[in-house]
Amino acid sequence: MISTQGSPQTRDDSVPTPADVEAPAGDVAGPGDGAPARPEEPGAAAVPASAPAPVSAPEPVPVSAPVSPPVGPAAAEAPKGRRRIGVLLVVALLAFLVDFGSKLLVVARLENHSAIKVIGDVVTFQVIRNSGAAFGMGQALTVVFTMIASAVIVVIWRIARRLYSLPWAIALGLLLGGALGNLTDRLFRSPGVFRGHVVDFISVQHFAVFNLADSAIVCGGILVVLLSFRGSNPDGTVHQQADKGEQADKGE
Repeated sequence: MISTQGSPQTRDDSVPTPADVEAPAGDVAGPGDGAPARPEEPGAAAVPASAPAPVSAPEPVPVSAPVSPPVGPAAAEAPKGRRRIGVLLVVALLAFLVDFGSKLLVVARLENHSAIKVIGDVVTFQVIRNSGAAFGMGQALTVVFTMIASAVIVVIWRIARRLYSLPWAIALGLLLGGALGNLTDRLFRSPGVFRGHVVDFISVQHFAVFNLADSAIVCGGILVVLLSFRGSNPDGTVHQQADKGEQADKGE
């Protein structure tokens, strides 16, 4: 069989075919043709086409310096908690109701009757009309003591506007309730308005005759004295703290 040159039957490996001829130097095969990739320039960084954009680092958040507590007038204006007017009113109302109820009871059951012995002859219950102050003092100054009781009530109410201390609220509540109890007697009992006699019924041997309103006043007064000695103020501050604040203001 006679075959032409370059056919598969008579191909000679020593004879190059057109496909084996090297392509020209200017023709560069693309990456899709299976040709080797073009070498990169030295020193150039390879950046993939799909690489995300560089993210900048978050800026540091400035940290503020700790704020020192206010001293002096600023500390006085700082809130001291809840006001205790409600506690004062509740204590005053209880003291007034207990005193008022006890007086109604003893006047109805004991007045014009013999004394009732509670602890032998040491403590007895007997009704006595008192025109003076607590414990029967100053019986000729009924109107004066009525005005004093009214002034005490006004002062307590003014203090209550800046009342933040619970012990002070209890003490002032006892004072207010006791003052209202005795003032009610002076206003509405005989012999007349501002001259009414207070009902006393607790008699202690060798001491005095008093009522529960007097007891509330005495207990409230003792508590006020103790709180004052401890340096406590009705607004919840302490005397020593106030002094330090004043010294700090003078040093500035």
